[in-house]
Amino acid sequence: MSETSALLPSYIALHRSGALRRRAEQAVAGLRHCSLCPRHCGVNRLEGQVGFCRAGAQPVVASWNLHPWEEPPISGTRGSGTIFFSYCTARCIFCQNYPISQLGVGRQYTARQLADMMLELQERGAHNINLVTPTHFVPQFLEALELAAGDGLTLPIVYNTSGYETVETLRLLDGVVDIYLPDAKYADDEVARAVSSFAGYVSANRAALQEIFRQVGDALILDENGLLRRGMIIRHMVLPAGLSQSAQVFRWIAEHLSPHVYVSVMNQYFPAYKALDHPLLGRKITEEEYAEAIDAFFEAGLHNGWMQECELGDAA
Repeated sequence: MSETSALLPSYIALHRSGALRRRAEQAVAGLRHCSLCPRHCGVNRLEGQVGFCRAGAQPVVASWNLHPWEEPPISGTRGSGTIFFSYCTARCIFCQNYPISQLGVGRQYTARQLADMMLELQERGAHNINLVTPTHFVPQFLEALELAAGDGLTLPIVYNTSGYETVETLRLLDGVVDIYLPDAKYADDEVARAVSSFAGYVSANRAALQEIFRQVGDALILDENGLLRRGMIIRHMVLPAGLSQSAQVFRWIAEHLSPHVYVSVMNQYFPAYKALDHPLLGRKITEEEYAEAIDAFFEAGLHNGWMQECELGDAA
């Protein structure tokens, strides 16, 4: 990790030059033939058509609040300013937020209202603005950010994603997002399709991680209070029965990105939604499964990141 005492978010310069407004306009125009995620549905969302994610022209938000349970340099002492977007580009059968992601719980907001959410979170003391599952609303976010920056927003943006991204969408965020929090969920396309309905997840995820790495590198840049100002943290949630292929995921990260990349190895899986009676996913992970994942982390040559401690389940 490295520290800096004065680092403005990258989007401030883009806003002042007018480039952020132009990028937002470009992104919104792209909604006429939507290809924000690797599914490339091609629907005209500005005319009311919807694709796989079911998102339309306006952003849909389920909630926004201060969140104290992210990784320590993101949550800090006052919390991360999370904005939970509704809908999703996946259909995870174990989704722990399925009312939001699958049922679309939430309401539509204008770009002005979304900008005001960000400003409100800043006023409440948030350390950053944390966009949770934002891929399908990137154009609307850019519109809102242009407004919020004009009204005094100065917090860094956290892009909190499943990692199912296109390089083109991520390049819309180059110089806008300073903190990336992508998942690396799977190393097997058949499992990714069966469990999460992802099409071509592995190649899309790996290309996305390489693009994020190109943008921000493997170092975490912190301010004088230990808060993250720029960098990437890859999240990997360990699933029962080896379905998350942790060893393969970690080896790829170390070999194709950097052994210095920060990885958060997560053990909070619990069966939810359609996984309650699933033969493999219908239980928590065991202590042994999580320990094997941690061993694989170090065996891959990784050494930066976070592990978790919480109640684990018993083997079925």
